[in-house]
Amino acid sequence: MADELILINVSGQDKPGLMSLLMATLSRAQAHILDIGQAVIHDDLALGILVSVDSALAGGMIKDIMFDANAAGSTVRISNVSAANHQLWVEASGKTRYILTLLTAGDGSRPLHAVSSLTHEFGLNIDTVRRLTDRAAERRSDNASRLCVEMRLRGDEADLNQLRGELMSAAEELDFDFSLQQDTVFRRTRRLVAFDMDSTLITEEVIDELASRHGVGTQVAAITADAMAGKIDFKESFRRRAKLLQGMPEAVLDEVARSVQLNAGAHRLIRALQHFGYKTAVISGGFQYVGSHLQQALGIDYVHANALEIKNGVMTGEVHGDIIDAERKALLLREIAEAEGIALQQTIAIGDGANDLPMLSSAGLGVAFHAKPVVRESAQHAISNFGLDTVLYLIGFSDRDISQALAGLES
Repeated sequence: MADELILINVSGQDKPGLMSLLMATLSRAQAHILDIGQAVIHDDLALGILVSVDSALAGGMIKDIMFDANAAGSTVRISNVSAANHQLWVEASGKTRYILTLLTAGDGSRPLHAVSSLTHEFGLNIDTVRRLTDRAAERRSDNASRLCVEMRLRGDEADLNQLRGELMSAAEELDFDFSLQQDTVFRRTRRLVAFDMDSTLITEEVIDELASRHGVGTQVAAITADAMAGKIDFKESFRRRAKLLQGMPEAVLDEVARSVQLNAGAHRLIRALQHFGYKTAVISGGFQYVGSHLQQALGIDYVHANALEIKNGVMTGEVHGDIIDAERKALLLREIAEAEGIALQQTIAIGDGANDLPMLSSAGLGVAFHAKPVVRESAQHAISNFGLDTVLYLIGFSDRDISQALAGLES
């Protein structure tokens, strides 16, 4: 006799042994499992199994399943699936897949409504939803009331730029962060994370700190404004600003390097990355002196920044070597990846300024961190409301994964 396609849906209170009973019944009927999925929320079970079974054995199998479910106090719904509908399912399983990560504070219903409405509008089906934040997160002061969920989407090729634009508008209105990535093997095998330094890894803009202490803050700000307005390029603006630091004692630079503050979540992110075997890098248009201090303090693998010339304990106002601008940042990311034998798609770059955009667009995952609107809109992924450690969620790590990693470092 011909095989039947049967969909089994079981719901109710989750109880140990139910899966074993069901599998025993399917095994006796020599049923072939075509698809299976299960979720448990607050001990409430939702289990679905699609099987192919010989018609001669289907009746007995269904009877036994109904008995097992009833004995466990569960509700079971069994339905036949036509060959045509099964073929549609097979074809849909080959469609492009995406990962949408949503991070919000407090009540997540409005952001989730906005996101699910947009994915539906763009023809994407939500296959699974997984919570990444710990259920006890609300009780921790560093994680107060934040909710992060990872949604696996499936559908035809969507206009990702338009969808991201719509999601960004909703994110700005409702104060949530999101990332939309294609679900590829590279998304699950990132190996290198590169940081911009000033206003990304650390809170300060070091050149402004130095200029203020040297009494040339106004002049440096004017040059920065000209560079932002496109009147001079980054290399020329950097040389001019460095020149204004002529005569500053090295001790002041050392004092600033030792006093810089990491941005929220930076230490947690770097420690977790190192535990998971990631390489880390600082690629900055700032100062090598500060970058080297951070490298020693945090164990960062690579630091590339601009080297100020120091003679007889004071700054000469000159710069050693090539100045690191936007294009060189992207080049250095590629060089580090090549040296480590890492595909560019396996890299992550994080920055906040316009001069980070080439690096962000070159990386497999480019994240604008608390960036200006023009940068946030140009980057494909943005974190605007939370700390640097939320990058771990974009990679796919949960709070439980991160806690285990950090516990391993402390043990």
